[in-house]
Amino acid sequence: MILASGFFEDLFRGILQGTPPGAVYALIALGFVLTYKTSGVFNLAFGAQAYISAAMYFKVHSVWGWPKWAALLVSVFVLAPLVGLVLERAIFRHLRTASAVSKLVVTIGLSVALPEIFNWAARFSAVAGRQITGIVPDGAGVYYDPFGVYRFNRDELAMMAVALAGTLLLAALFRFTMMGLSMRAVVESPRMTELSGINANRVSAFAWALSSTFAGMAGVLIAPRFNSLSSGDYFTLVIIAVAAAATGLLVSLPRALLGGLGLGWFIAVFNTFLPGLADDHTWLRPFQENLTPSLPFVVLFAILVLWRAVGRQREASDPLAGVDPPPPALAALERHPRLTLFTRLFGVFFVTVVGLVVWFRADVLWMSLVTKAVIIALIYLSVTVITGMGGQISLCQGTFAAIGGFTVFQMADRFNMSVLAAALIGAALAAAVGALLSLPVLRLGGVWLAIATLAFAFFFDAVMVKFSWVGGGSTALLTGTQVPRPLIGPIDFASDRAFLVLAVVALVVVSVVVIQLREGTIGRTLAALRGSEVAAASIGISAARARIVAFAVSAAIAGLGGALLAMHQQNVNYALNFAPIVALFWLVVVVALGSRTVEGAIQAGAAFALFEPLILQGELLGWIVRGEERLPEFFPLSGNWRLILFGLMAMQFARHPEGLVEHGKRRSATRINGWLEAREARA
Repeated sequence: MILASGFFEDLFRGILQGTPPGAVYALIALGFVLTYKTSGVFNLAFGAQAYISAAMYFKVHSVWGWPKWAALLVSVFVLAPLVGLVLERAIFRHLRTASAVSKLVVTIGLSVALPEIFNWAARFSAVAGRQITGIVPDGAGVYYDPFGVYRFNRDELAMMAVALAGTLLLAALFRFTMMGLSMRAVVESPRMTELSGINANRVSAFAWALSSTFAGMAGVLIAPRFNSLSSGDYFTLVIIAVAAAATGLLVSLPRALLGGLGLGWFIAVFNTFLPGLADDHTWLRPFQENLTPSLPFVVLFAILVLWRAVGRQREASDPLAGVDPPPPALAALERHPRLTLFTRLFGVFFVTVVGLVVWFRADVLWMSLVTKAVIIALIYLSVTVITGMGGQISLCQGTFAAIGGFTVFQMADRFNMSVLAAALIGAALAAAVGALLSLPVLRLGGVWLAIATLAFAFFFDAVMVKFSWVGGGSTALLTGTQVPRPLIGPIDFASDRAFLVLAVVALVVVSVVVIQLREGTIGRTLAALRGSEVAAASIGISAARARIVAFAVSAAIAGLGGALLAMHQQNVNYALNFAPIVALFWLVVVVALGSRTVEGAIQAGAAFALFEPLILQGELLGWIVRGEERLPEFFPLSGNWRLILFGLMAMQFARHPEGLVEHGKRRSATRINGWLEAREARA
């Protein structure tokens, strides 16, 4: 049947055109719902799991020359469930009673580490400029046009069929089988489930194998839609599909299917009619140019903010969680006075020695690396405020830092303003954006807050940096956003040593401010909210006011750090420094080492900037063995090992929420305190 031309024909064509990408979003949304419903984990590593199966399928079929059915069997029905079983046994089995935020941080770490682990183990590298074949014969070359207005190829039909079949099969599993009921019970309370005679470990293993198989199938089916095969494409697609999963509140399979299809239809219809309207109404052209690429992120943010059901939904909690001990206090509060004095003296000695070595011996490269470590540590203090003190996960700290960097560039380029004054303006502007962002997401918490801030980060990345009054426009992004160094009287901070001093002074000042906040009213208020929001409200504490302040202060610190980083590199370097993926890695590093303390943020900054040259490039070992010629042949190691190691370190966050550094300090302090107290008792 051929429809009449006109509005309804264009509308129908847009709906048909949006169905294949909608099926893609639905496939990923179903995987999210399946994982969340069976494990309580909002699995941001879903894209990494999908990428592994897609890359394995490509290697087996296109490189080794195996038939498609064999490649599908190996990549989806062997490797994918094996990955799920390994993740469940090694990681998520130990995180069942952990908070949703802890699980989220672990999946962020896995999303960074898993692709690099596979690439290293399989000797695989990203594929670009080569069409990836689907699972059906001539999937991209045979078309069907049942309505006479839009042609579907076989790959698209396969995706739509699998999305529909997956919804029906999963719905039947949860509704009519004992295994489906057991999986939901294990999420609610594994301990109570085991009291009923159900093997929680076996049920959990089956759930993860099934969800990982679903991720593998989605990855293989989606691969032909890409012109390249890289983990970054899968992660971005996953973030888009979160909007579809959110329509089902992460628990409804039919709503996730309809949400994915609806998202595809909405984007396709929007892109069908907007160009024509923009030709007739010129004021719509900026919307066409800038809003279209960010439409999925706008939809996701709107769903989270405007749909009240999202805020009212409660995350599953274990009824027996009350028997768990409360989180331990900071080690510094329990140290023996003598140990505290020794720790401070040793810290001063260590910093003095390192400072003298850097000042007198470091070349240009190492001076730059140390300065970057200091500035990154300052930015990481923003995570200390929002996560360590506020107990919230913000995934847009890179955006706040970018606001500071872009403000310095704009003020210096357009108005010839002092870059130090511009840095303060950038910090204030970032604080204002952070406070405004916190207003619509105040009622959200845990996973939903993290998703909302991630949607904002991707919106800023897709739209705002392209405006000339923000990122300088496409020309500046291509040629560089030049930022000068500050000049104060006779002191020219164009000198690397002088700028290092400026960065250290800024870090010390911000560290003192953060410590005062933590020990003052704001810190105690946030601690009370972390303990019990209801109890805090009963004594007159305003959760809204405290969280607005936490967001604003955190954003201001990140904005100041971003401004200093732009001055240091004399360029904003947005894609390398502040892109959403980079900011996710920031969070992984900080929470893995310690987000509750200032020294944790400083050590995380040093690790981020110096781990690769010191450890992976062999500089430290070369200094120990007195010569690079004595290094083992496998040095230098690939920089990708930094992603693997720091990603795997994030898995310790749920076991040690205080961070590995704080955990080590507590263990050492306990032993030394015991020794000192025993010695005093004998005396």
